[in-house]
Amino acid sequence: MYNRKIIDKLVDFIYAADGINDKAALSASVTKWFALKTDRKVFYCDDFAIRFSRSAAKNMGNTVLSLSALQKYDDRPFFVCIVTPKKNYLLLSNTTFLSKISHSSQTLRVDNIKGSFNGSDIMRQLSGLNNEPENFEALFAMHQGFTFEDNLERLVAATKDIVGTGRRIEFSAAEIKTILAAPGRALVFLNSDCYKNLLSDLTERVQSVQSEIAIASRIDNVNIRGRVIEYLISSNSGPRKDKLIDSLRNGKPIPEFKTDDALGDYTKIYPDFITETDIKTKALFLNSCPKAYNIDKLLDFLSREKSVYLIFIVGIDEKGNTVTGLYSIFHPLLLSTTNVIRHWAGRNSRGVAQFNGQILNRILSVPSNELNIEHSVRFLEGLLACQ
Repeated sequence: MYNRKIIDKLVDFIYAADGINDKAALSASVTKWFALKTDRKVFYCDDFAIRFSRSAAKNMGNTVLSLSALQKYDDRPFFVCIVTPKKNYLLLSNTTFLSKISHSSQTLRVDNIKGSFNGSDIMRQLSGLNNEPENFEALFAMHQGFTFEDNLERLVAATKDIVGTGRRIEFSAAEIKTILAAPGRALVFLNSDCYKNLLSDLTERVQSVQSEIAIASRIDNVNIRGRVIEYLISSNSGPRKDKLIDSLRNGKPIPEFKTDDALGDYTKIYPDFITETDIKTKALFLNSCPKAYNIDKLLDFLSREKSVYLIFIVGIDEKGNTVTGLYSIFHPLLLSTTNVIRHWAGRNSRGVAQFNGQILNRILSVPSNELNIEHSVRFLEGLLACQ
């Protein structure tokens, strides 16, 4: 969670000390003022973590921190403070804002977290937003849409001399035709009895675990919270689900479980449609930007006859009450604000897309299933062309 009040105080404190030109003195002052704990090179509290680095200029190339050390603090805003002779600079430096791992990374794999990042590996801009204090809250909301594992896989693929695990799919002319016909298929589905059946099915699933969703909505970690709620809704009864429900009801630790890294969370097949539905939870009172989809996986699914891809939004208010809606990913408001994360498009991938959290709130408050086929086709053409 982003504590705006505390982060604003941190920013003001750091910039009020411009010209101090002493990393040790500044870190000591910040530690005392914010009652920070120390973990070797990292100073931290519940609301943020920070690493101080000395440099002659803002564009610092020094080694900053190991990836394994950053992992421990990736759930809160992680800042690098660059102390130069005349001015101090703050950069948000969570894994989402790293372009690669530069130092001692030859053995970096998704199952072997090795290497460190340099100051030059911290992105100065992401999706049109400069990495500066006025954008920190919006940028951190984007970061919360991804897990550490998401970013780790990207960093492995982006790091020099590492072979990525993703694959960029090239489509035949016939497959592209099927992909570009997807908005038309979606519109037919939205006006069919199959849509009513799927909506009823998902709504009943939510109602059957309403009290557990209310409990899970209080989980601080946005990714764990989302995975728990999505699993509660999409899974059928069984020992694994019973154990999770028991843990939620009785305040026990959440059992470790891994959800499939598939395109959607819930599959349902009808005679004329094959549907994949992505369940997205949205805390209506928090600023967050959920990860939307892997672009290659989406296009691969839409290249199949009868395919329809949907998003089921579960909005949760501060009291744990829910409001839900089932929409096409080609919903005009959703389409116009879906953010394609370009830096995720590595050698073997078109990258990922991310939803605007405030737009999800708006869609739930004014539900509609109208589509603009022409705009949707242009959007898909843009995804196909992603480099």
